[in-house]
Amino acid sequence: MKNNSLIITIIASVALILAAAVFGSRIAQIKKPAKAVKVTGICERTFESDLIVWKARFSAQNMDLQSGFSQLKEDREQVLKFLEGKGIAKDMIDLSSISVEKMFDSRYNNNNYYNVFTGYKLTQTVKIESNDVDKIEKISKDVTELINNDVMIESEMPKYYYTKLDDLKIEMLENASADAYERASVIAQGSKSKIDRLTQSQMGVFQIVGYNSDEDYSWGGTFNTSSRKKTASITVKSTFTLK
Repeated sequence: MKNNSLIITIIASVALILAAAVFGSRIAQIKKPAKAVKVTGICERTFESDLIVWKARFSAQNMDLQSGFSQLKEDREQVLKFLEGKGIAKDMIDLSSISVEKMFDSRYNNNNYYNVFTGYKLTQTVKIESNDVDKIEKISKDVTELINNDVMIESEMPKYYYTKLDDLKIEMLENASADAYERASVIAQGSKSKIDRLTQSQMGVFQIVGYNSDEDYSWGGTFNTSSRKKTASITVKSTFTLK
């Protein structure tokens, strides 16, 4: 009986040791971190704007408010005639409401500064949106014709947009993701490994700057509207496990 008890005790002890060894090996395998590689894919595209927005302000100044309105009306008719003569349809012309500002001139006398009323300044803005970028660009430069006719008009720099921007973003995001995978594959080959699976992916900020410009990127994203030709870029940060 004593021998049997001893044998049973020995067998049980060996079984416990083997079980502990197997269990410990499995824990080590579970805790062993998988090899991973982090990469940043990028995609850039250069494109031409297909929408232009142009604004110009014309104004009149007069000591009498009603006379100022009459003067501004005459200038507005000249502006509209000018635009229609350049091939701009009436329904494309957007006129703002008229703003009125009292003008003062600062004077100095007997050690005192005081203001002198110099009249009313009435201002109105004309705005045009068009897909005919060439035509509106030319009009924005030809407004000097109105200045030569005594119309006080200030032409703003046109703003340029791209109407298919959403489609472009999706295409670029796909290409940036593919670029990230290619970069990870090159790194894996160099270490005699293979790509296993994607564990994390994060889209970077979408940036649009003028083509061949020295504009800086920003953390929140840059959206250029001053250049007709632009360059868009986007990044994708991805993490892949290796096998």
